[in-house]
Amino acid sequence: MNRVLFHVAFPVNDLEATKRFYVEGLGCGLGRESSSALTLELMGHQLVAHLATEPLEPQKGIYPRHFGLVFLSEEDWQALADRAKAKGLLFYQQPRRRFSGTRLEHATFFLEDPSHNLLEFKQYKYESAIFGEREFAEVGDTG
Repeated sequence: MNRVLFHVAFPVNDLEATKRFYVEGLGCGLGRESSSALTLELMGHQLVAHLATEPLEPQKGIYPRHFGLVFLSEEDWQALADRAKAKGLLFYQQPRRRFSGTRLEHATFFLEDPSHNLLEFKQYKYESAIFGEREFAEVGDTG
């Protein structure tokens, strides 16, 4: 199969604030813009922010809805965490380790965009945990 890109569309309440967060903050590339949407490039993947007419309420916790990236390199994960801090982005959860000492161990942090969308960025200590390690029942936690 040729290279495949991931696409996600999500609601926002303010296109200019969204552009500042994703382009200036996260370093996304800016694609097409209209009065109702922005196309963004996040590390080779397509995000489309669509203007919502209803106010978006903050989620109570990280579940059930969030999106983000899984880094294969801890250095790349740390570089993004450092960038987010330097750019003053809102951390919903600070960088930390989950499931320490297990095959599911990973570094993670969550950001909240101006429309309350949650983004998770993580890096697994054992790459096999991305899709494998099926003997473990844990998928997420109560955070």
